[in-house]
Amino acid sequence: MGFMSMMITLFLGLLVSVPAILLAKEINFDKMLVANIVVTGNKTIGETDDNYVCATIDWFPSDTCRYNYCMLQNSSAITLDLSNPLLAKTIQAFKNLRLRIGGSPQDQVIYNVGSPRYPCRPFQKAANGLFGLTSGCLYMERWDELNHFFNKTGAIVTFGLNALYGRKKQNKSTLWVGDWDPSNARALMNYTILKGYHIDSWEFGNELSGSGIAARVEAAQYAKDVINLKKIMKELYKTTNYNSRLVAPGGFFNKGWYTELLQDSGPSIVDVVTHHIYNLGGGNDPNLIRKILDPAYLTKSVLDTFTNIEGVIQDYAPWANIWVGESGGAFQGGGRYVSDRFVNSFWYLDQLGMAAKYSTKVYCRQTLVGANYALLNRTTMEPNPDYYSALLWHRLMGKGVFDVHRRYAAPYLRPYAHCSKGRAGITLLLINLSNQTEFIVNVNNRTKFKFQEREKRRERPSHGRSFREEYHLSAQHGNLRSQTSLLNGHPLHVTNGELPKLDPLLREENSPIRVAPLSIAFIVIPNFEASACAQPAPSSC
Repeated sequence: MGFMSMMITLFLGLLVSVPAILLAKEINFDKMLVANIVVTGNKTIGETDDNYVCATIDWFPSDTCRYNYCMLQNSSAITLDLSNPLLAKTIQAFKNLRLRIGGSPQDQVIYNVGSPRYPCRPFQKAANGLFGLTSGCLYMERWDELNHFFNKTGAIVTFGLNALYGRKKQNKSTLWVGDWDPSNARALMNYTILKGYHIDSWEFGNELSGSGIAARVEAAQYAKDVINLKKIMKELYKTTNYNSRLVAPGGFFNKGWYTELLQDSGPSIVDVVTHHIYNLGGGNDPNLIRKILDPAYLTKSVLDTFTNIEGVIQDYAPWANIWVGESGGAFQGGGRYVSDRFVNSFWYLDQLGMAAKYSTKVYCRQTLVGANYALLNRTTMEPNPDYYSALLWHRLMGKGVFDVHRRYAAPYLRPYAHCSKGRAGITLLLINLSNQTEFIVNVNNRTKFKFQEREKRRERPSHGRSFREEYHLSAQHGNLRSQTSLLNGHPLHVTNGELPKLDPLLREENSPIRVAPLSIAFIVIPNFEASACAQPAPSSC
């Protein structure tokens, strides 16, 4: 054993007996850092939904192109091949994956039911139309097909309604004025209920808040319309044995606009407040990877949004939940050779971890299929790296969210902790953004500094040893632009139409946790004393 190895072993041994408050440091051993993190096991800071991970399906027609690249072929709610068996399997792997049907052309979709006041025709290119399109049509035959697919795959559905229906654009501005005409939405909801289709929630509008994206509606008018929508929903659902929630506004957070909407609409009208995040900038930005691997940028670019919307909900809508209703990292379809590659999982999993700490109940990824930021390849339906990252989160990270304390910790190690899903103990998410430093992580419980009496466990016979599960994600061949993730060193590929198993490594629970450079690890610690996980976590707004 070399001198350096002896020093590391000695230091790890000392970690067992020193009080937690003295361990909040990292010791640099030439590209190796021994890092201490502390989790308070008897107190959670929030609670996510059971189905926190969510994916979106957009409306863009197949001939939509971005940056001279056509990336949306046959990936929309009206063109997606619902008969593809791998598509169904990727959703069923979550058992109940939340799907949000909505996106930019959402407020141009006419429903071919009842007597629409506008012609119901397929999308066509139009230079003077929103997003360069005419209005489009959702035929009821397709709506039937979609709902049969949702039922078969166990999907939980949020459907985005056209919130511009009946309004008029004011001159050459982006402002749309006048009352929303609910007749077409009402006809769709009535048809849906009569058919026995269960839509978990209806979202009102897409990116019309604040200054809007291509179109906007004033907050006072929006409030008037959601009151009307809630009244209609109560009337239609009173004969059913379930309720559907009202979700709004599905736009970018603007503190004044959101506050006015919630004040004017009043108590218990909006059940879920949604906002969108694209904190990496445009998909053609050559600095996307630099941003993704910059811990300061990851925090700074979204922290104000998370804290401000949490404050607005606490002050003006304590009955409502917060969702990130759409987030793709980089807007305009994501970054080519970035958003569908392994490197994007650093951004994505960090976003899931951060959002959960700020009262976010659901986080919807743009998109399930379509564009560069899709979870699935749009032609083969094979998962991109972020799909496996999402699936591991869904299976391992429970609802209870812990605050994780790092004292003097290197920023390149980004830790998150939740109650383990469906079992005792906690699960850690450890993200190593450093390209050269391996972290050896020591985990302590602030409420009771022990790991099931480590010293006593060391004396037990081998058959009494306790193990933890480890799931290490890295890029194939160390190439961050690889479309293949390695799980514990093994490539994740679909074989004979079947998704790979996501099997863990088993390690002795009191052995060091090692996180390699530019890798991600989920660590399931079953014997971590977390009394907060044995009872309902405190409700969050």
